[in-house]
Amino acid sequence: MPETVPAPPVALDPAVAARLKRDDHGLVAAVVQQHDTGEVLMLGWMDDEALHRTLTSGRVTFWSRSRGEYWRKGDTSGHAQYVQSVAIDCDGDALLVRVDQVGAACHTGARTCFDSGGVLPAVVGRRPADAR
Repeated sequence: MPETVPAPPVALDPAVAARLKRDDHGLVAAVVQQHDTGEVLMLGWMDDEALHRTLTSGRVTFWSRSRGEYWRKGDTSGHAQYVQSVAIDCDGDALLVRVDQVGAACHTGARTCFDSGGVLPAVVGRRPADAR
């Protein structure tokens, strides 16, 4: 009986991969936003494989820097992120992933990772009246 050879893994589209500017660990920042409200939910990290999984599965996958493994948001918590769109910024060093978020986005149980950190003191800028 002939030996079965497994199919090679499907890779990220080379045209997309060529546009990415990765950090020294091969990662790109992925800002996650609720698609209908614009609420910024979290920041995660993706390598080519995580982005490929996100683009082809309808669910968001990240690379966990602390655990050194892939994780699909919601597989253990039930707080899943369903992809609505993915955009790359003009420099290729960040992604905007617009999702339909189920439950909390933050590992602390908060809706967004930006609720519990507190607002930093910052001078509020005012644009000139003639600025567009």
